[in-house]
Amino acid sequence: MGTVKPGWQGRFFEDFEVGDIYRARIGRTITMTDNIQFTMITNNTNQIHFNADYAAKTEFRKPLVNSALTFSIVAGLAVADVSENGFALGWDWVKLPNPVFPGDTIYAETEVIEVRSSKSRPHQGVVTVQTRGINQNGKVVLEFQRSVMVWKKADAPSLQLFPERS
Repeated sequence: MGTVKPGWQGRFFEDFEVGDIYRARIGRTITMTDNIQFTMITNNTNQIHFNADYAAKTEFRKPLVNSALTFSIVAGLAVADVSENGFALGWDWVKLPNPVFPGDTIYAETEVIEVRSSKSRPHQGVVTVQTRGINQNGKVVLEFQRSVMVWKKADAPSLQLFPERS
């Protein structure tokens, strides 16, 4: 049997430093199918997301991607870098400076704003980040700030998840 090499395990509290910038290693192209399914699942009745004829009569001239879908994708792209070993405490603000259209590819970039030990959970710390969703043309389409409770490495439950073979 060969040697087991550990894969990426995400960042732990000790790995974060104010000013660090993480760029997600993958991007995500949003399709019209993604947009329509997400819009219908969430009961969003704004036709600008699923009716091309209606959208053509707006200033955008074509359907817009549901902003909640854009938010979900950008947040998801940042998980490996930010919250894989923690959980969200809350979002402080969200901005949508430019529209997203089906066919756009979105990337995520996250900057660490604050790092502090938790007062109520000594085995964890609070990390505050600002994340930007950037399209294939380099335009920022989404920005948000959030705080995450992150495990300190020595106490993280995720380190012993893979079962030993018997």
